[in-house]
This record gives sequence, C-alpha cells and structure tokens, in this order.
Amino acid sequence: MHHMLESRTAAEALVDQLAINGVKHVFCVPGESFLPVLDALRDRDITITVCRHEGGAAMMAEAIGKATGQPGVCFVTRGPGATNASAGIHVARQDSTPMILFVGQVERAVKEREAFQELDYRAVFGSMTKWTTEIDDADRVTELVSRAFYTATSGRPGPVVIALPKDVLSERVTVGHAPAFRPVETSPGDEEMDELAALLAGAERPLIVLGGSRWSLKAREQIEQIATRTGLPVATSYRRGTLFDVMHPRYAGDLGLGPNPKLVARAKAADLVVLIGGRLGEIPSQGYTLLDSPAPQTKLVHIHPGAEELGRVYRPQLAIHASPARFVAALAKRDIVARPEWRDAADAAHADYLAWTETATPQPGDVNLGEVMIWLRDNVPADTILCNGAGNYASWIHRFYRFRHYMTHIAPTSASMGYGMPAAIAMQRLHPERLVLSVNGDGDFLMSGQEFAIAVQYRLPIVVVVCDNGMYGTIRMHQEREFPGRVAATELHNPDFAAYARAFGGFGANVEKTADFPAAFTAARASGLPSIIHLKIDPDAILPGATLSGIRAAALEKA
Repeated sequence: MHHMLESRTAAEALVDQLAINGVKHVFCVPGESFLPVLDALRDRDITITVCRHEGGAAMMAEAIGKATGQPGVCFVTRGPGATNASAGIHVARQDSTPMILFVGQVERAVKEREAFQELDYRAVFGSMTKWTTEIDDADRVTELVSRAFYTATSGRPGPVVIALPKDVLSERVTVGHAPAFRPVETSPGDEEMDELAALLAGAERPLIVLGGSRWSLKAREQIEQIATRTGLPVATSYRRGTLFDVMHPRYAGDLGLGPNPKLVARAKAADLVVLIGGRLGEIPSQGYTLLDSPAPQTKLVHIHPGAEELGRVYRPQLAIHASPARFVAALAKRDIVARPEWRDAADAAHADYLAWTETATPQPGDVNLGEVMIWLRDNVPADTILCNGAGNYASWIHRFYRFRHYMTHIAPTSASMGYGMPAAIAMQRLHPERLVLSVNGDGDFLMSGQEFAIAVQYRLPIVVVVCDNGMYGTIRMHQEREFPGRVAATELHNPDFAAYARAFGGFGANVEKTADFPAAFTAARASGLPSIIHLKIDPDAILPGATLSGIRAAALEKA
C-alpha cells in the first residue's frame, strides 16, 4: 500500500499527527527554523497562541497539560528560544505534567560545527525531560511524534522535547498516519488491594493524602464517595487542593507551604498514611520530616503510576503500581468497614481546617490580602480558575481561598515565578466562558508580565491581581531570618501596574485600601478587557501569621 499514500511535507505529517492525537491548542514564539510547521498549522482546526517569550509559551503549554491530562504543545525556535523555554520544561518535570516541546534545529548538513544557534538538545534537556530526541529522518516523523504522546502521558507524566532540523521539515514523505494515542492506565492487583484492606482494618489513625497528576473528575468524585462512606480523613498535597472538595466534611486540609500546624501534627501522629498519586516531595513532607526516609516509622502505602517512584525516597510498607484513576476505581469496589473513630478524627480535622481558613488574620497596612481572598471566595463563580506563580503572597491563596471544583487552581508545585500570567492565558483559551484569575506578586508578575499583551491581542478578559510590596518578599523573609537587618538585593522599584495595563490596551485599577477592592474588581469585570488590579501591600505583611519586623526581631534576639 505504501505507493498509494499521498505525498506531504514532514511538517504537514507532524501537524497531521498532532490533530489525530486531539491537540486543539498550540503555543509558540515563531522562528524561521520551523516556518513549514507554522504554514501547515495555518489551515487546521488548531488554535495558535503566539506568545512574547518562550518561557511564557512553555508555561502555557504546561498549564494545558496540567488541566487536561493531554500533552500541552509548544513550538519554539532553536538556541535562545529553547533555553528561554526551559523554565516551562522544568515546571512540567517537577509537576508530573504531560507536555511536548518542539524546537527548531540547524540543517543536518552543518551540524556539529556550532552553527548559528545550534544546540545539542539531548545534552541540554536530557536531565529535565522524560525523553529528548531529534528527527534526522523525515520518514520517521509520524513514528516519533506518536511516541512522544505515549512517553509524555505514561507512567509518571512529564515533558518531551523533539528537535526539528530545518531541512527535514520541508522534505516530502509518503509515510502513513499513526493511530491516536490512548493513555496507558495501570491497575492494582487483587493481592495489593487485599493487603491494603487488611492494613486499613488494623489502622486507628489513618490519613489519605492525594497528590500528583493523572487524576480525573470521575476519580475525584469516587474518592469523595469513599471518604463519605468510610469516614476516612483526606488531605491534599502541595497545590493539589482541587483533588478534593475543601468543604467536604472529611477534608483535613492541604500539606503545603505554611500549613495548619494541627494538620501537620495529625499527619505525624497517623499510624497509616495512604499516599495516592503523589511523591510526598520536599514541600508536602515538610522538608522530609513527616515520614522518615528511607524507612518510615509510620506504615506507608504508596500508590503511583510510575514504577520508578515507588521506593525511590521512602520504602513503603505496601507499594501499588497504579494510576490514581484506576486505583480509586478499585478502592470504590471494596467494602471497607466504616470506623466511628475515623469519622470522629475526620470531623475534628475538618473543623480545624474551617477554623484555620475562616477569618483573615490582622495585617499591617491598609490592604489585607486575607480579606481580599475571602471576598473573592464569596463573590466569584464556583468554576472560576485561579492561576498563580510563586511568592509569599500565595500563602494567602492557600489559606483563605477555598477551591470547590476540580482543576480550578493551576499553579506550579515547582514554585516557579512568572507562571500565573501565562497559565491564565492558557486557561482562558481552554475555557473562554469561565472567569480566570491570575494572582501574582510584584517580582513574580514582571517575570512574564509582557504576556499581558497577548491577553489584549486575543481579547481574553482575565483579571490579574498584582500584590505589590516592593520586594522579592520570600527571599527578604529568609534574609531577615538569617541576616537580620542586612537587606541586600531584595528591594524592587515598581511601575504603576494599572497604568501598565492601560498602556497595553487593558483595564487598570489601583487599590490602596481593602474596602476598595470589590469596586475595582467589579469595574475590571465590567470592562470586558484583560485587567490588572494593583494592590499596594505593606512590606511588613509577609505571611498570614507573621510580620517581617517580627521575624527580624526574633532573629536578632536569637543572635
């Protein structure tokens, strides 16, 4: 049959393969190294979002992968384009997000000469990806692109990089299509489920912890039903809070940065921890203190889709190699006897969560970020998607904003700055009908604030909140703790962010008092434009439960 196939360019074959695999969005910064791909995309039913920086483009693709479980797709040019994009690759790696980055490459004839913008991609991205390859043979483009979808989504998901030599893309090929990929789900065996049932039957203080990727709305509904039926308390891992409805009576809280001390104590006192889908990395494990490594004193059941993660950090009492969706489905079929003491513990944990998150803590200055978060949680639609990057401001989101619906929080577990702006653009592209919020620090925002131009270009009415305290606050907090009173390299001189929004063609508002926030937010929504609300935050307001001056005084006293 080979001679019957229609001839097409390798670039067209590549784009055909994206379409077959269900890709609806592509993010890029254009480059002459992959012009044939841009031409092939032009007439397809694939939405192209052109970005201002490759880091932004890669973070947008990562956000799509995180939200959908299908690989986010990004095209960037060679050399500096690729190195700029590496920030998004790192997020995808640490967050276990499926993603495919296509990057231009020099023509095959000049390789190994350090030609213009040449890079050895396998060497550059080898430690950051699940697989990095280069398509040297046009006839293999379909095979390798198809493999990328399987590699990015199977086991522990992650990023794949495919380099595209410029001359390969224009070559004509007659190779056929590969069929659409299907994610490879791994299910637990009866033996493992029997052993788990026995461990649960013998547990007085069990705690379920949800984390990682490869979840689904159905799996979330099933784990909530299991918790309702059995009384088991459920906590979520760092920035995985939308895996469980926080207002469910069995919700114990999130093991993130600045968690409720009562939840940490509860986790340490547990006699059985059942970790579903996550790695219990440095942040959720509170610096690897919740469980001893390598041999935890607490009985640990670890369920993970990546075989290589089981026993890597902790040696579990029981390791179950399964994807969260399949494991939860298997658990739902089990008749686990409800224990009154589990339910009592879950009720107490949930009461602790509500008390911890109910009321904003008093803050220095005229804008209380906790009160702003509580106003938002009470006044935006339940399906609003909140995106943020990294910085101390995020601790107010985690503590006071309550996520009710699946995948309504898109944020990096790698705590990568500059993520909130691109992620919000990707989410508004994915869900044009929903409200999308981007919450950022001042230092955080200006790492990718230029992407606001893209929100204006595509008329994406995201609402951006910039929490401005005039410094790299997280670093300053550590600086005051370790070198009290000796400020170095953490102060920032900021623009008027509302004027910045207007300069780009958006809506801008300044808020200097908490009471002014609702009117500014309402005006931002009414404008129908991408908006920036510039919050002036007192520099002393560094955490919901601590001030910078208090941290400095304590450090000086200790010294």
